[in-house]
Parts: sequence; C-alpha cells; structure tokens
Amino acid sequence: MSSSKSAKDIASLSLYYIDGLASVREAINLMKENQVDYLFIKKRNEQDANGIIVISDIIRGVIAKDLKPEEVSVYEIMTKPALSISSNLNSKYVSRLLLNSKINVAPVEENGNYIGVIHLRDIVYSY
Repeated sequence: MSSSKSAKDIASLSLYYIDGLASVREAINLMKENQVDYLFIKKRNEQDANGIIVISDIIRGVIAKDLKPEEVSVYEIMTKPALSISSNLNSKYVSRLLLNSKINVAPVEENGNYIGVIHLRDIVYSY
C-alpha cells in the first residue's frame, strides 16, 4: 500500500537555494528558471536556521502590498525557521503535518541535512 512510503521515498531530490540578502526579483527569476514554487534560504552560519520562501510569501509580502520586488529582500518576507520533515516519516503523517501547519511544501531532512523537498502533490502523486 502506498501509505507505507516514507518522506524520502516520495521527495523530489532537487533543492534550490538563494541568499537571504537577494532581492525578491532575483527569487522570482530563480523560481521561474527552475519551475519551482519555493526556494530555501542559505544559512548565514552554523548556528543559523534554514529559511524558505514560497509563492504565497511573495504574493502576501510584495504583490498584495504593491511593492517592487527589486526593492524587497528575501529575508524580509521569508519563513524562518523552515519546518522540516524527517526522511523516515510515513507519508500519511507527512500529509497531516503539512495540512495542520497550513503549508504545501517542506524540506526533507536526514542527519541534519536537507536531502529533498516534499509537496502535498508529491504525496498525492505517489498513490
């Protein structure tokens, strides 16, 4: 049965990062170039937390406020820390966690490192 799959089994292994000091315009361009709806924010140092920026952050933090994406930095609208999913977590629990947290995408973590990314759609497509 498909519900026995782990987060690692269904995660996409492609990860895309951007610096928090980059402009939202740069983030939009990188998202378009790679056809993704998220970017992870690079840690500033070892004690720093990972961040994430998703399409809804751009809409809420820039477009809906009628701001110019060239004048807003990623760090101003990103979510930090990013909620991460354990690589061995069952997809049933991954879906519950994402839904309860009201997010569509999260990094998959193994041994303290991101190894992939999981979207709600990945869970659906795995069935």
